[in-house]
Amino acid sequence: MNLKELYRKAIKIGIENDPRGKKTVLLELKKNKNKYEELKKKEKEFFDKESLKNPYADSRILNGSGNETIKTVLVGIDIEVGELILADTLRNRGKQIDAVIAHHPEGLPYAMLYDVMKMQANILSLHGVPINVAESLMEHRVKEVKRRLMPVNHTRAVDAAKLIGLPFMNLHTPADNMVATYLQRLFDKEKPYTMGDIIDILMEIEEYKQAAMNAAGPNILVGSKERSAGKIFVDMTGGTEGSKDIFKMLSASDINTIVCMHLSEDHRKEAEKNHLNVIIAGHIASDNLGLNLMFDRLLADINVIECSGFRWVKR
Repeated sequence: MNLKELYRKAIKIGIENDPRGKKTVLLELKKNKNKYEELKKKEKEFFDKESLKNPYADSRILNGSGNETIKTVLVGIDIEVGELILADTLRNRGKQIDAVIAHHPEGLPYAMLYDVMKMQANILSLHGVPINVAESLMEHRVKEVKRRLMPVNHTRAVDAAKLIGLPFMNLHTPADNMVATYLQRLFDKEKPYTMGDIIDILMEIEEYKQAAMNAAGPNILVGSKERSAGKIFVDMTGGTEGSKDIFKMLSASDINTIVCMHLSEDHRKEAEKNHLNVIIAGHIASDNLGLNLMFDRLLADINVIECSGFRWVKR
């Protein structure tokens, strides 16, 4: 398999596991195509044409032609300049490394992280939040994140990969889709009665077990083990945290417990104020689970070298 085939397959798997459903994703791609066709010729020059095929702006081939044959990859949750130098050092010591795969975005995908946040509105609408309210709240949050990213020197790692000559790719939302869908289906099937039951289910998953051994396992952020779990919303995809004002709407819907990767202090206070239970499954552990679920289908015949918080768990 070459790098481009690996990338295309990963995006396809991400679409198949998108919480919004494949039909909604295809409609979004069609809307993006119409937007491109309506642009003036000069404007088209700056349009990200890859977005016509890939609905996730935070996942791209960052360096390489795409034709490189891939037999061994170095995989990390965060791949920055240090990890790329590590990869080059390992190659110089005789390790075969054909490409580097990151989870978190660098380069253009980092600068465009805000774009995938729009998908959160559709996900929220599936859990009882009116789509007009969800879109309105998300618009403000998307603009906030965009402003935060504007001054960031986002090309550093990509520049390093080019200088070293390392094929480089990242898979963010496609992998996050995997963990969100997997856990939502698991909880819908198991129907945990209490928050403690949710923790017990998570602790049966190897990635969360390993994280717990490193003091980064699942934790109850709002609520207690004895509280009823009620209806559970797994909130683990869509770039980064959405609007903190959404908790009021979720509380008014039929959601009782949110299971997420992480939550800021401001978001925690809003969830608590609106009487929502919150379980933090763990950021890096959840990232690992999403990647591993994807890699079971993607890297079956490829050697993997772990780094930067990634642990390969085969199923």
